Amino acid sequence: MRVNKKYSCLPAEEKGIHIINIRAIEDIGYDQHENTLLNSLSKNPDADCKYGLYFRDGKRKVDYILVYHYKKSSAGRTLARRVHHNDSSARSTKQDQPLPGKGVQLEMGESEPHMDYHEDDKRFRREEYEGNLVEAGLELERDEDTKIHGVGFVKIHAPWHVLCREAEFLKLKMPTKKMYQINQTHGLLKKINSVIQKITEPIQPKVAEHKPQTVKRLSYPFSREKQHLFDLSDRDSFFDSKTRSTIVYEILKRTTCTKAKYSMGITSLLANGVYSAAYPLHDGDYEGENVEPNDRKLLCEEWASYGVFYKYQPIDLVRKYFGEKIGLYFAWLGVYTQMLIPASIVGIIVFLYGCATVDENIPSMEMCDQRNNITMCPLCDRTCSYWKMSSACATARASHLFDNPATVFFSVFMALWAATFMEHWKRKQMRLNYRWDLTGFEEEEDHPRAEYEAKVLEKSLRKERKHKETDKEKLTWKDRFPAYLTNFVGIIFMVGLTFAIVFGVIIYRISTAAALAISSTPSGRSSVRVTVTATAVIINLVVIIILDEVYGCIARWLTQIEVPKTDKNFEERLIFKAFLLKFVNAYTPIFYVAFFKGRFVGRPGDYVYIFHSFRMEECAPGGCLMELCIQLSIIMLGKQLIQNNLFEIGIPKMKKFIRYMKLKRRRSLDHEEHMKKKQRYEMDYNLEPFAGLTPEYMEMIIQFGFVTLFVASFPLAPLFALLNNIIEIRLDAKKFVTELRRPVAVRAKDIGIWYNILRGIGKLAVIINAFVISFTSDFIPRLVYLYMYSENGTMHGFVNHTLSSFNVSDFQAGTAPNDPMDLGYEVQICRYKDYREPPWSENKYDISKDFWAVLAARLAFVIVFQNLVMFMSDFVDWIIPDIPKDISQQIHKEKVLMVEVFMREEQGKLQMLETWKDKDKKKGENCNNHSPRLSRSHSGSLSSCHSYPLDV
Repeated sequence: MRVNKKYSCLPAEEKGIHIINIRAIEDIGYDQHENTLLNSLSKNPDADCKYGLYFRDGKRKVDYILVYHYKKSSAGRTLARRVHHNDSSARSTKQDQPLPGKGVQLEMGESEPHMDYHEDDKRFRREEYEGNLVEAGLELERDEDTKIHGVGFVKIHAPWHVLCREAEFLKLKMPTKKMYQINQTHGLLKKINSVIQKITEPIQPKVAEHKPQTVKRLSYPFSREKQHLFDLSDRDSFFDSKTRSTIVYEILKRTTCTKAKYSMGITSLLANGVYSAAYPLHDGDYEGENVEPNDRKLLCEEWASYGVFYKYQPIDLVRKYFGEKIGLYFAWLGVYTQMLIPASIVGIIVFLYGCATVDENIPSMEMCDQRNNITMCPLCDRTCSYWKMSSACATARASHLFDNPATVFFSVFMALWAATFMEHWKRKQMRLNYRWDLTGFEEEEDHPRAEYEAKVLEKSLRKERKHKETDKEKLTWKDRFPAYLTNFVGIIFMVGLTFAIVFGVIIYRISTAAALAISSTPSGRSSVRVTVTATAVIINLVVIIILDEVYGCIARWLTQIEVPKTDKNFEERLIFKAFLLKFVNAYTPIFYVAFFKGRFVGRPGDYVYIFHSFRMEECAPGGCLMELCIQLSIIMLGKQLIQNNLFEIGIPKMKKFIRYMKLKRRRSLDHEEHMKKKQRYEMDYNLEPFAGLTPEYMEMIIQFGFVTLFVASFPLAPLFALLNNIIEIRLDAKKFVTELRRPVAVRAKDIGIWYNILRGIGKLAVIINAFVISFTSDFIPRLVYLYMYSENGTMHGFVNHTLSSFNVSDFQAGTAPNDPMDLGYEVQICRYKDYREPPWSENKYDISKDFWAVLAARLAFVIVFQNLVMFMSDFVDWIIPDIPKDISQQIHKEKVLMVEVFMREEQGKLQMLETWKDKDKKKGENCNNHSPRLSRSHSGSLSSCHSYPLDV
């Protein structure tokens, strides 16, 4: 491997800037005086290279940046490193595991301190890796004279021939010269579309990519043999910056560091600290007076600004700048937000219907009527006394806002809405695939991860020590069994921890309610239920937010010890674990209130106790639906406000402020150096690295669960989700454009595993809403009373029908109220909410037949509702085609046009071949008739007769 012969370094006087030139010849040598002369002629080299966007020559564009740390000399300047060709100087830098390959030897100046072996090892690996990049065709330039002390940058440029070669390997579809007309609507549809375009013109972003197109270029996988098909008039812009960085990243991933089995691509080098960062550059600055127009600035103005929240997203420009995967995320988020608009409108109508009919609701009017004089049994032992049902009037009236017949309709509507949303997204996804030339794109198997290769190497070395000849090794389930066992035990433990915390909050609610009941003030006793509910929900919210962060880290660790082979496998396994843990964390308190609270209470005189002292808590007289609504709304709003928005805004601002203070401190120490304008790669290095789309998708999927799973108890959930997403889109956009390093563009034709998770939540939502309506709300008991027990066909007497009677003389010893005269009179019979026989019955306090009638009706409703809504959802799924008709026609048209292009090319070749044969025949005749008087050799005359230029 001839690594060092590719390098041409500048002398020490050039402030440590090392330029690696790639030439066609093998050995260049050191042309130091010429380089010095060229650099001295440039008055402002930073301006010539557009402050880091180009190489020092101002012509070659920087496509990628590698960053590394090095130790500076005591003088604070980088000394020149003179590389000598010495193939025999192979050094092993690690005693336990020597890395094979040929090293290089450096001669350092006297003032430079001796580096340790660890730093030497890193430097040798960098030099070997960069040499291999040079051999792969890339051009490199080094810069260690930066404002960031001890940090060096390697700028990478991919020349034209490398771009063409890699584009062909990656099968990138590129636009050809052939253009065709896109099918347009005619007649009434055309007029309707024109009217819609005029109406929506103010909310369209002012970018060229967002304008409706009437023509489209035919795309075809790039081929060097068919370059004549493509429009190569401007080679500099044929491959955009996104494509160039993708190509370079592919080369970086597959380029190894040594000749032996120990394969070290860029991911492994980053993990081992050989390089500290690797990223493509942003297109330029996004703010300032004299900033040149660029896509980043345009995105900042038309997308990443809160002032344009009412506009559509420039999805095509997002895809052009960040790639298809990020473009699909923002497109999905935009479709989801748009679909929340009709759901929010219907939710508001349902809520307003509840508000309008609250005064006409007979059960709540009966509960609020003080003339009924219903005395309720104590809520706790000894310290709690009897209480009037009319004191729960406010809770009963509030429950009607969410527990009314309209919520059943809204549950059905939201189930159909979820199915429609999924189908709408599939159609939108197909349109984007057609527009972005992703039709026919299939994801190929990715490169193995660095951790996987290291494990495979470790396994192969163990077998070599045992003198076993093995083929190419791979990790089996036996190798991963300890990790699988750890995953299983870890997930079970985390789920158990979540249940334990919820149980602890239940104990808190019970004990706090008992403690507040002792309060001597009437206001304190009256607000016990509200105080306990509010504080318990806040505790749940804080615990959920903390555990969310903990579970995210644990899910990543559990995935890492599994050692998945590819990045795609790693991402899918991480998503599954993180979603499982966060789903349980977010929804366990809500599931408890919806389905378990008040179900296992017992009855007066025979209550169920926890630890023989705490009585299980009961639902309010109006049911648990109001408490479920409070729990859902506080957790949803608090999670969105604190975790999604405050954390995403506050933490990046805080990190930015810390970096600013550090730079300010350095600037005071080295004022002259920091007066220089920063290079583009230095500014991007100070940004946060891109951590993937999993956190962004995760928070939206959890929100989708809040919107669909328990929507029967909180019709305003879609409205709050809509308001949050309007901010979320611009917040994420601002983060991607201004706060993060530019991510490597990744091709993708769908949103991957997230779609299956969405479909699963949509199906689960139907089942959960069926149980919420039938078991948590009073909808079914009201229907049963209305059609089976009501004497006059109205709801009068419903409250009395749901209450059972208890004789206070049947209290267990030590559980009766300490102050039985608290209401001013002696109580003989108190009431409690349940369907049980009265104390004067033969089977007193046994479950009555009314309970079984209501239970049968509830189960029947669950079965009918679930099957009916599932059928309707599947019908919507079936009736809406996945691929829009116009898109399928355009795809077919592209195939026909491509066949025509190749047929014409074949015909042209045949005509050219016939012309060639005719010319050949005429030349042969001319040669036969030619006079032999010319003094030429036979071979020379033949060559002259048959040699003519041919322009293909």
